[in-house]
Amino acid sequence: MEKYKNTELTVQERAEDIVSKMTLEEQVSQLRYDAFEIERLGLPAYNWWNESLHGIARAGTATMFPQAIGLAAIFDENSIKTVGDICAVEARAKYNVSRQHGDRGIYKGLTMWSPNINIFRDPRWGRGQETYGECPYLTSRLGVSFAKALQGDQPVLKVAACAKHYAGHSGPEGIRHQFNAKISDKDLNETYLPAFEALVREAKVESVMGAYNRVNLEPACASDYLMGKLKAWGFEGHFVSDCWAIRDFHTHHKITKTPAESAALALNKGCDLNCGNTYQHLLEALEEGLVSREVVAQSAVRLMKTRIKLGMLDAFCEFDNIEYDQVSCDTHKAYALVCAQKSMVLLKNNGLLPLDQTQIQKIAVIGPNAASIEALRGNYYGTGDEYWTFLDGIRNAFSGRIYYSEGCHLFSSVLQALGQPGDGYSEAITAAQHSDVVVLCVGLDATIEGEEGDTGNAFAAGDKQNLFLPKSQRKLVEQILALNKPTIIVNASGSSINVLGDRADAIIQTWYPGQMGGKALADILFGKISPSGKLPVTFYETADLLPDFEDYDMTNRTYRYVEDNVLYPFGYGLTYSKVVCSDLKFDPDHRMATVDVVNQGNCDTDEVVQLYIRCEDSKYEVRNHKLCGFKRIHIKSNESIKVDIQVSESAFKVVNDKGEWIVDGSRFTLYAGVNQPDDLSKQLTGQSCLHCEFQL
Repeated sequence: MEKYKNTELTVQERAEDIVSKMTLEEQVSQLRYDAFEIERLGLPAYNWWNESLHGIARAGTATMFPQAIGLAAIFDENSIKTVGDICAVEARAKYNVSRQHGDRGIYKGLTMWSPNINIFRDPRWGRGQETYGECPYLTSRLGVSFAKALQGDQPVLKVAACAKHYAGHSGPEGIRHQFNAKISDKDLNETYLPAFEALVREAKVESVMGAYNRVNLEPACASDYLMGKLKAWGFEGHFVSDCWAIRDFHTHHKITKTPAESAALALNKGCDLNCGNTYQHLLEALEEGLVSREVVAQSAVRLMKTRIKLGMLDAFCEFDNIEYDQVSCDTHKAYALVCAQKSMVLLKNNGLLPLDQTQIQKIAVIGPNAASIEALRGNYYGTGDEYWTFLDGIRNAFSGRIYYSEGCHLFSSVLQALGQPGDGYSEAITAAQHSDVVVLCVGLDATIEGEEGDTGNAFAAGDKQNLFLPKSQRKLVEQILALNKPTIIVNASGSSINVLGDRADAIIQTWYPGQMGGKALADILFGKISPSGKLPVTFYETADLLPDFEDYDMTNRTYRYVEDNVLYPFGYGLTYSKVVCSDLKFDPDHRMATVDVVNQGNCDTDEVVQLYIRCEDSKYEVRNHKLCGFKRIHIKSNESIKVDIQVSESAFKVVNDKGEWIVDGSRFTLYAGVNQPDDLSKQLTGQSCLHCEFQL
């Protein structure tokens, strides 16, 4: 490898030099995710497939953070930046030792196929948990911060980030391999593409992954429209297919007839790297004249550029010094705990929380997710060297008696083989009757909510059929709430769930909170810290009133266009205190909003100040309003601070029917508060947002 290190050559020149020394067969061998070794050139084998959605995944021990949707609930660019940096450090540490042992297998490399910046437009989508929610602005800001942190700010990339799945991927999992997402120019450019543009333009993301589906009839991995957008944005990295997506061209989409035709189509349109095995047919495609040697070489050069940028072809780079003891170290796990604490959303509290241990002697911890490690993980997870289930956290924090009962299976009608339906309910009721307070731990996990093809996912290829708990759990909730015991419902899920908790005293949404989740929950339950997460998605009452899952039109979808059926709004989340905003000012010349914030409660807390905007005189504006700025703050009891928030430049533009971002109005209303300016948020919090009107 040393012979290719020449500081007088640019990255492009070095890549071209390496590729020029390869035979055609060798060039083709580099376009597959499991690239071959070329020993005579000193080029080791390399597997491009690695994941770091919320920690390094599938390669053994690593720090496990809350699932991406939970990280989004923190509403903080700095927090996700720290998570990204930790992921990069642990990836480098694992890579350094793996290659010392000659292990160059899958999940051991430096090319992270993360983040997932698809828009979580429909709560039934199983993979929505992998995203940063439903808002293009929030997704863009968090995605840019995460990608920048992964890649670092040095000449050598710490690791390579990947913007996926490009684009329009958030439809039904079960038909994703043949699905055609029909999206208007307005919706495509206003909702589905902004985060990808932001990661390309701002984060200089090193790779983009194409989706399985078609977009307006073109396969996403071979789309003139989508590839043209990347070129217009100045994308300089490499393009990778989703795994076995190119095979779908001939097997499901039926736009080609043979694997050779599929391989040629993808490569000619700009897909450099094949996750799958279809590019094994490229030599056949070359023989048939379907693709040229020049196109093969161009893609090989782009891939070599990434390996060079990562320092992989140099004798030494600055990240080779990162030691294995960084993996899952105490500092990283401590930050995983902080993230879990900040991600949990308090949806309801009639005053029961925080619990006063001096007034409670016995607690019942009930439910299928109470002692579940799966409820901590979500999907695309690594292996924690310790796990804090919800039961573990409560047991560690509470000095009194704890009664535990699983209560029911996650979805089956029986707990035990040969058991009668409902065989766990009587024990759960008994535990609740013997206790002063019930903590009822329900929800889902990745075995029933996740990606098509993953283990389990038995009900709708990983998607949800409805927005309620499985029947076994609904019966459990109903029976426990009927006892009229003080009850806290703790819901673990990656998406909107209506737990039917009208009679519950408190409801906490934990998402899939990572390996330290149970400790974080206990810290919130007993008031060690105040909850402060905000919903990055709308929680709906029922799926029956949602648009068809296959319909990509934004009408009545997400907080920007929703008309009804809202259970809890985007941006909503309670704390143990009362933080109030006042005196909103806006400087249009510098796009700077200033608001005074005071904590009128008796509890120190984090809070998220949120800005929303709408153009009042443009027919192209979103139906309601759109997030245009946010800032997480820590504010002590009775403290008053002034908060400055930069308003995004795009806030003053709208997208017309041609998909163009334009200035089309001069009258604006800017809102500021700790939630969005909708009637339900006002009803739930008792607070109205500030607003000011101005003209540009």
